[in-house]
Amino acid sequence: MARQLDEQIAGRFPVGKRLRVLDVGMGRGARSLRLARAGHQVTGIERDAAMIAAARDALAGQPEGIRERMRIVEGDGRDTGVHFLPGSFDVVLCHGVLMYVEEPDPLLAGLARMLAPGGLLSLLVRNADALAMRPGLRGDWADALAAFDTTVCRDGLGTEVRADRPATLTAKLASIGAPLHTWYGVRVFTDTAPDDARVPDGLETLLAAEERAGRTDPYRQIAALLHLCGVRG
Repeated sequence: MARQLDEQIAGRFPVGKRLRVLDVGMGRGARSLRLARAGHQVTGIERDAAMIAAARDALAGQPEGIRERMRIVEGDGRDTGVHFLPGSFDVVLCHGVLMYVEEPDPLLAGLARMLAPGGLLSLLVRNADALAMRPGLRGDWADALAAFDTTVCRDGLGTEVRADRPATLTAKLASIGAPLHTWYGVRVFTDTAPDDARVPDGLETLLAAEERAGRTDPYRQIAALLHLCGVRG
C-alpha cells in the first residue's frame, strides 16, 4: 500500500515538493513517520492513548529534522474541523478507520473539507464485495454463504467491523467533492496466510505479486481491503 500511495503522490505533485499531510487514525505512527522521513510535513490525529504513546515513543527516537516535521494531535477523526481549517492539507490519509465507524458519511465529508484543491484523499477500507472469499477458501461454507448477505465481518483481533462496497464509496466520494481517481486491491493473495508464514521466494517477490494483483482485474476485485484515492476538485 505504501508503494501505491507513493505512486499517486508522484503522479500528482511536483518532485521534491514538501506536502502537508494529515493522517487520520494514525495508530502507532508508522505511516506518518515514513512520510516525514520523505520530507513531508505530517500531522497525525489519534484518539487512543496507548497508540499515541507508542507513536510519541517512535518519534522520540528519530533525528531532530524528522521530529520537527511531525505533529501528533489527540482527537477524533470526525472532529477534524475543530483542529484544522478547511483546505489545510495536500494529502489526507484515512487507513483502516472507516471500518470502525458506524456512519462514515460525516467523517468522509470532513476529510474532504481538509483538502486543498487538487489534494489527494487516500482511504483503506474493508471490501464488502469479497467477504465470502476468505471463509470460502478456508472451507467454512456456512460462513461463506452468510457473508454474501452482510457488510459486517471480524478483523484479525475478532472485533466486529463494517465493510464498504466500492460502488457505494465511489458515489460518496463524488458527492463530497473528491471523486474517485483510482483504486487498488490490498491483500489479494496473502489475507488468509498466517503472520508467521514462510516466504520461500523472498519478501520482494511476494510484494511484487501483491502489487501486480492489486492493480489488475479481476484480482483486485476480490482483495480483502481496498485502497481508494480521490482527488479534491
